[in-house]
Amino acid sequence: MKRKNLINSIRLLLLSTCVIIILFVTTIVIYAYFPGIFENKKDNGSYTIYKLNYDTYKLSNNEKNNEIKYGFELFQNTPEYIGPNNKYNNKVYSGNNLSCTNCHLNAGTKAYSAPLIGVNNRFPQFRGRENKMGTLKERINGCMERSMNGVVLPVNGKEMNAMISYMKWISRYAPKDGIVKGSGFLPITIPNRSVNLEHGEKIYELHCVLCHEKDGSGQKIIDSDRYLYPPVWGNDAYNHGAGMTRVITAAKFIKANMPHGIEFNEPTLTDEECYDVAGYINQKIRPLKVNPEIDFPDIKKKPVSTPYPPFDDSFSIKQHQLGPFQPIMEYYKTKYGIVKTK
Repeated sequence: MKRKNLINSIRLLLLSTCVIIILFVTTIVIYAYFPGIFENKKDNGSYTIYKLNYDTYKLSNNEKNNEIKYGFELFQNTPEYIGPNNKYNNKVYSGNNLSCTNCHLNAGTKAYSAPLIGVNNRFPQFRGRENKMGTLKERINGCMERSMNGVVLPVNGKEMNAMISYMKWISRYAPKDGIVKGSGFLPITIPNRSVNLEHGEKIYELHCVLCHEKDGSGQKIIDSDRYLYPPVWGNDAYNHGAGMTRVITAAKFIKANMPHGIEFNEPTLTDEECYDVAGYINQKIRPLKVNPEIDFPDIKKKPVSTPYPPFDDSFSIKQHQLGPFQPIMEYYKTKYGIVKTK
């Protein structure tokens, strides 16, 4: 009798152990492939949304998923598909060899690097640069003409549709309004002074040269037109119409993301260092956008750190490029009731 009870106890123990192991393994598998199940998908008050599953390689092959995968490829390896020397379809839309992920880090899934999670839900939206409600496709083409120093994509073409599909896919965990914590850039306290270019050069040499080179030309991947670390000035960089040429915008990006590899909650550079190095970089020679004067039809809405005229004020171009920006902000607030932050 005792022997029988012992055997039954052992069987029960083995059965229980097997069940626990199966549950444990199942949990790990589910978490690996469907991590969003364990997260509050509507939680826009934390940063967990950036830790969810955005791996397109795990998608099966069908028409919809292949379009998403192509959209990811366009973001990650832009010059290979639409760059000046592309090897696939000879559709030259980008005028340089930057990739979308050079600014929208981790293919648009890193906090405070203008992440694209939820972006499709935030459009249409008003854009001061065009002074109208604009679509997401128009916003993408704004990047094509400025950051990529190129020409617009066909609005219903294969590349545009793939980009939109990819953005929608990485936004599947986002709330309906598309607003997630960590969108845009990390705020900074803007120094109440002009940019110190000498200090900016020192910061660049100390923290930036290793990746972006002394001449700002960046580093290409071996046997590729793509950049491991992108140029920050020169012929292959963003043109002077890009948002990154605004000192305040560039400083915010640098604060959360540079030197390469840092996280926004543990910045390496102070606000003043970001401000000065952003000004130093953006004083360098880069391509010029065609017809910049047509930007901001209502020039009162032009950001104070836009580096090119016209302006609706009497401040010099140099002050719009290098500050101090507070007097310009105060002017627009007093005369027009417009509060400007960039």
